[in-house]
Amino acid sequence: MTVNDTTGDGMDSELTLMAVHAHPDDEVMGTGGVLAKYTQEGIRTVLVTCTNGEQGDGPGGVKPGEPGHDDAAVAEQRLAELRESVAHLGIDHLELLGYRDSGMVGWEGNGHADAFANVPVETAAARLAALMERYRPQVIVTYDENGNYGHPDHIQAHRIAVAAAEITGIPDKLYYIAVPRERIQRMFEFLQESGMAPEDFEIPDDFGTPEELITSVVEVSPYVESKMKALRAHASQGENIPMLQMSPEAQHQAFAHEFFIRKTSRVATPDQEDDLFAGLR
Repeated sequence: MTVNDTTGDGMDSELTLMAVHAHPDDEVMGTGGVLAKYTQEGIRTVLVTCTNGEQGDGPGGVKPGEPGHDDAAVAEQRLAELRESVAHLGIDHLELLGYRDSGMVGWEGNGHADAFANVPVETAAARLAALMERYRPQVIVTYDENGNYGHPDHIQAHRIAVAAAEITGIPDKLYYIAVPRERIQRMFEFLQESGMAPEDFEIPDDFGTPEELITSVVEVSPYVESKMKALRAHASQGENIPMLQMSPEAQHQAFAHEFFIRKTSRVATPDQEDDLFAGLR
């Protein structure tokens, strides 16, 4: 694994997957399996992490804004955890844009002048475009227009990924990470039946993506344990990662497949696909 900045000479045109994520730990849930799978298949994998995660929990679960929360120390810890996660997933290249974590909607950090969400899209997109020029990825994966759940940094990551793809014209295929609504509902029902989730908990009606909109389902069951190791690497944020408390059976059920919406493709692909590189191999 190498860690680089946004400069460098052009690389060759080998098959390459680039995942654009907002924070350390985001790489695991929706894309850890495809990153591990395609690395194993000899496809070059590149993870771009846009922020340093300053708005995460500090030692002892100290929240941003509470006494003892040190943004710089949190960022240092989270980036160290990110590198460990990357090693578990086998990702070839980690690229850090180094922007400041904006925090969740309504947090004080939203107003910080250097927060990622406040950086002009064209400024951040230009840096990401430089990485696309360097690695020449045929496939890009990132969040949907709502950042999958409305986080300002996820939305900004979406915006710059789309803009950089348009600026460069390099990616052949662009995917949005999807959370399948019906499968999530079935998983929570399983957790409730197993006593691992409150019986009165209900998933919001607008959460997730209807399955009929999902174009691509990739089986990653051989890499579930790698995903779990990567998730455990982000130990400082364990309180915010309920997957770590689930049974191995539930973890496998949740992690064995990853889901995407294909937004653009310059190559012929089936309506429903099980390979993000369909039409490119």
